[in-house]
Parts: sequence; C-alpha cells; structure tokens
Amino acid sequence: QTAVMAPTELLAEQHMETWRAWAKATKLRIDVLTASTPKGVRASLLAMLAAAQLDVLIGTHALLSEGVGFGALGLVVIDEQHRFGVAQRAKLRDKGDGQGSPHLLVMTATPIPRTLALTAYGDLDVSVLDELPPGRKPIATKLASGARGRTAAYKLIAERIAAGERAYVVCPKVEPSDEADEPTKWRDATTVAREIAGELPRARVGLVHGRLDITERDRVMRAFKSGEIDVLVATTVIEVGVDVPDATVMVIHDADRFGLAQLHQLRGRVGRGGAAAHCVLLVQGGSSEDADKRLATMVATTDGFRIAEEDLLQRGAGELLGARQAGVPRLRYGDLHQHTELLLEARRHADAVLDGDPALIRPENAALRRALDRRVAHDVYGAESG
Repeated sequence: QTAVMAPTELLAEQHMETWRAWAKATKLRIDVLTASTPKGVRASLLAMLAAAQLDVLIGTHALLSEGVGFGALGLVVIDEQHRFGVAQRAKLRDKGDGQGSPHLLVMTATPIPRTLALTAYGDLDVSVLDELPPGRKPIATKLASGARGRTAAYKLIAERIAAGERAYVVCPKVEPSDEADEPTKWRDATTVAREIAGELPRARVGLVHGRLDITERDRVMRAFKSGEIDVLVATTVIEVGVDVPDATVMVIHDADRFGLAQLHQLRGRVGRGGAAAHCVLLVQGGSSEDADKRLATMVATTDGFRIAEEDLLQRGAGELLGARQAGVPRLRYGDLHQHTELLLEARRHADAVLDGDPALIRPENAALRRALDRRVAHDVYGAESG
C-alpha cells in the first residue's frame, strides 16, 4: 500500500483528481482522507485500509491520527515535505503495523537546508527534476521599490487580467498593525485588497488568510481557481496551494520580510500554464544586507537547488541527527558548501565501513560504535524528550 500526505485539503484533493485518471487505467483502489471526511465514510475507509483492500490512500495530517493503520504499507510519499516536522514524517512511516520500515519518498520544489545537508551526508538518495515541464516558460522576476514600483506592479496585473489571466498579491500581515513604534508599516492583506479593488475597479478581488476558517478559505481558493476571482490577495497561506494554470502574476509586498524558501514557493504558484509569467518583489527600502542577498538570488535564478544552497549558507543546515530544521549544527567538521567533495569522500568511506560491518560489531569498529551511540542518544532522544 501507498500513503500520500499533503499539507492542505485542497492539495490532497488535487492529488486525488490526478490519481483517479491513473486508477482507471491501472485498476488501483484509491481514496482520500482529510479532517472533513464524514465519520461513516472514515470508518468504512479505515476498515478497508487495515484489511489492505485499498492500494493508495491520499490525505492530510489526518493520516497521522489515531485509528489509521495500513495492512501492508510499503511506500510513504510526502508532498511539500518542508511543511511537515521530522516527528510527523516518522509517525506516518510507523503506520505500517509493525511490518518493517516502508520506503519513503519526500518531495519539494525547494529543499530546506536540513534536507540539502542530509543528501550530502548520505541519508537520502536524490532525484533532481531540473527541467521545466513541456510548454512552461521561465518566470521573469523583477525587484521594484516604493510607490512607483507598486504602480507598475498593479498596471501589470490590470494588463494580464484583461487578457483573461489571474494574479496573486501576497502580504506579510493580515491586518494593519497597532504598534506605534513599528519602524516600517508593513503592508497587510486586508488593506491591500481594498486598495486594489479601488485602483482596479473592473477586477474581482478575493482575500484569503490564515485567520479564516478552513471552509471559507477553501471556498475562496476554489473561486480563484474557477475564474470567479481575478486577483487573490493573500498571506503566505497560499504558499502551498492548488494548481491554477491561468495565474501568471505574483506580486509580493515587503518581499524583504520573507525567507528564500518562502519566496521561491510563492513564485511557484504562477507560470503553470503556457503563458509567460511574472513575479514582482516589492520593497519599501531600508532592507538589511541579508535581505538584499535573498532578493538578488531570487532575481538571478529560478533553480530550486541553487536557492536552497544560498538558504543553507544564510540559515545553517539544522541538526543532522536531530529534529531542528535550521540553524548551525553542533556536528560541524566541514562546511557543506565549500567542502562538498571532501564530504562526499567521507560518505564513500562510511558506506564502505557499513557494507562490511552494518551493526559496527567488529572489534576495530568498537570505538566508532560507542561514539555513534552517544551522538544518537544525545541528538535524537534528547530532542524528543525536550
């Protein structure tokens, strides 16, 4: 059996639509499980799952809930893996009812620094899809500032929606801040939605953010996908969203407030059809040196792995054996960026040792085993207890 976990109900449903087409040709038995699944349907589904009468179960965090058990789990697929914690990914693998560890496939458009580090240290085999799908064009990314930049961005939106396309506008905040001492008034989605509705009176403007209940959020997203909304103003709640081929413009207010991985994920919401796509990074000025580096990277490349490498340099690799997703690791005998070849050579030596003595029980490996036991006990079990 295969479990496919996605971070949102809309994305899980989108996967289900794709799998349905495959199921007709392959006779696969598939279903979907989310928090919205009715109790009666859920009970029947879980009984079939435990009896191995389902081949593929697609779902959200609901796959991690009590009572979900697979009769013959052989593969776990986690989409947008950066949205899940280390413990959550491990919990899904443990749903195999004690029948051994299933294969694990994690997918993301932007590997988080910890993931990039793990690839070099040997815990993951990597398949890199470094080409655009047929018919897609690279996304043109521009940096703009001040009122002039905002005016140009809104003009671009007006032109594209007049051509039947759609646009996202992302803000770092939901509502205006009441903090008088805030040095810069960051743009908020509520105000910007009203602003765009006033400046582009012919545009149908929608608003979505994390404070909306899931039902309303999904309703707005579906309206945008179906074409009932031209411009969707949002927070980063749309970072992982549905596939909208007609969305060709992404405008990000106060782009210097976002991390590289977030910016790349947001940009990936557009350009999914055959039309040319645009991403405009708006800033108010006065950004930090680190922020300037992030924005320059975004303008220079759409390569997810290059962006991840830059993210790694700025944020650190996270714990290689623990649960921290970012920050400088305590285990640091080399710089992943500068010493890649040396680290890969160390990996080859480690593989050779483990091939000859997987459990490290030979006398010559006793010291290595003791050191490893101490490291794992501190980093893994210490992280769990903390």
